[in-house]
Amino acid sequence: MSQYLLSVIIPAYNEERYIYDILERVQAVSLAGDVQKELVVVDDFSKDNTGGEVARFRAAYPTAKLQYVRHEVNKGKGAALRTGIQHASGDFTIIQDADLEYNPEEYNRLLKPMLQGVADVVYGSRFMGDGPHRILFFWHTIGNKVLTFLSNALTNLNLTDMETCYKLFRSNIIKQIDLKENRFGFEPEVTAKISRVPGIRIYEVGIAYYGRTYAEGKKINYKDGFRAIYCILKYNIFCRQKRTVDINK
Repeated sequence: MSQYLLSVIIPAYNEERYIYDILERVQAVSLAGDVQKELVVVDDFSKDNTGGEVARFRAAYPTAKLQYVRHEVNKGKGAALRTGIQHASGDFTIIQDADLEYNPEEYNRLLKPMLQGVADVVYGSRFMGDGPHRILFFWHTIGNKVLTFLSNALTNLNLTDMETCYKLFRSNIIKQIDLKENRFGFEPEVTAKISRVPGIRIYEVGIAYYGRTYAEGKKINYKDGFRAIYCILKYNIFCRQKRTVDINK
């Protein structure tokens, strides 16, 4: 039996078009060091057949370690991630969007510094490395870089992609972080809070990016960009986390 377990948290809202495919892709990944995995799907009160597609996957892969949790009301991605973190039982926790923008085969890139014992948190950057990147929205890229710059200026980190979905944590650390944001403010909030954990070791690795258009189901918009700025200022200046986080706990 493997020494380690990776919890893959998949927040989903109206993702019946993609959820089965992403679950299959995650299940198919062979992890380095014989790390095992569990899938934690948090259905944020989808109005389509997302739940049915998860059930179809469970029937097709009865040996898959899968947890399915459904919110009784729509709360947002951040709230879904908090639920997933609470249910995660692995040594490591990674976030996987339910769409197909990120490739689960790259988990091993993020796991490598973790398994080497040099990292506590690993970000997957869409602006590093030589992987394929779908060409889409110019202003989204500019907005991302502005948000990352502002976040870095206040956290004193030198990340290249603060807004990335792929964030890998040692579970004992992320479970101690007091998270509040319900929507896409999760990214700047968690970055601000982990940056102040004493002794934390944060790494970044390059990943590919297969972005999707709004017609294909992309949900984030300019309002979320303004919220991200608010969250960067809020959690770095006005609401600094008071809870003590012990990385050795």
